Amino acid sequence: MAKRYEQIAAKLTAQIDDGTLPPGERLPAETELADIYEVSVPTVRQAVGVLQAQGLVDKQHGRGTFVRRQPTPVTRDNLRHQWEKDRARESEGERLKTGATEHDTGLTVNDLVFAAKYEQMPADADLAAAFGVPEGTILLKRTYRTRYSEERAPFNVARSYLVLDMIAGNPNLLREDQEPWPGGTQNQLFSVGIELDRIVETFRARPPTPEETEELGLPMGVSVIVLRKTCIDTTDRVVEVADVVLPGDRTEMVYTTKLNRW
Repeated sequence: MAKRYEQIAAKLTAQIDDGTLPPGERLPAETELADIYEVSVPTVRQAVGVLQAQGLVDKQHGRGTFVRRQPTPVTRDNLRHQWEKDRARESEGERLKTGATEHDTGLTVNDLVFAAKYEQMPADADLAAAFGVPEGTILLKRTYRTRYSEERAPFNVARSYLVLDMIAGNPNLLREDQEPWPGGTQNQLFSVGIELDRIVETFRARPPTPEETEELGLPMGVSVIVLRKTCIDTTDRVVEVADVVLPGDRTEMVYTTKLNRW
């Protein structure tokens, strides 16, 4: 039999699900909930703790506990890379119509707020090894944050690295004011004669840093998914390395593997 706090948590969850407690609604005080359910305040705290761990409520110091507005979900699949490559050579008008974030969320360009920051940096040991270049090689580091206009937190934080000498032939690739670039990185690389052959993605989960918890609006106990994406061109050269931090409470990873027939 479910424990009393679990029963209370289930009842409150049902009220959130059916809209009795809508997003932004303040839950009754713990003492009031204790009276309603005829239990002790510690039992109520356990029940509310369950909701908080599930990302259904937020506790705000000095204000109370509020039903959390559920963030827009993101479905990220491996078919997106071929989709991006197919449109990399389209006209600018076609490329302007939609991008990878719209592809993953179902939102439109007008729904999104995009931010990009560019800076040059020497490759540390990790990135030098990833690119197969000497430490100290100058990289272009690009940090991207895209969010739904009605939400504060971005869908993820992406840090993309390019070897500066590989892309210097197109000065526009060094300018953050050219973002969002229609067609994304694959079109940017195409503009300097680079075609991708394959993309290797490695995932791991870890607890978020305090900064990530704040920026991504993560509930207590939610992990982040860290993606290292390595893009390799048709000459077997690594041309982009990207580290993407994805919030675990709103990101779904879908991978489809096509198998050859016997």
